[in-house]
Amino acid sequence: MAHSAGDGEGPHAGPDEDLRRLKADYDNYRRRVHRDRLAVREIAVSNVLGRLLPVLDAIDRARVAGEVVDGFGAVADLLETELGSLGLQSFGEPGDAFDPVLHLAVGYTRSTVVTEPICIEVVRTGYRVGDQLLRPAEVVVAEPPPGPV
Repeated sequence: MAHSAGDGEGPHAGPDEDLRRLKADYDNYRRRVHRDRLAVREIAVSNVLGRLLPVLDAIDRARVAGEVVDGFGAVADLLETELGSLGLQSFGEPGDAFDPVLHLAVGYTRSTVVTEPICIEVVRTGYRVGDQLLRPAEVVVAEPPPGPV
């Protein structure tokens, strides 16, 4: 079958087809660059936020000790708000179902009041950015006693 110059096949494709291919290549390039820039941004934000976790831990310890008051309290609140606006999310609360993907068990006990493994104490808060886990929450877990064998 003979190909005409404008059907987009063969070495003699018409100028319109060449322009369409060039535009498609450029559109693909733009999408790829945009996707790569977003990925680099996410990695950079995650790296910076990960480096700030010890600061948040120090603020948490100061809160427990009752030392986060007045101006320091305002600074701590503002820091947490700004980090949240960058996508930082804390997690790990007493009563959460234990999830080995999100929680690191640093203590363990058996309890007759639970029906599944539950976090009963949070030793260190966990953090994530979007779907990326920065640090698991360190927790003490309560599990029901073993059933009859």
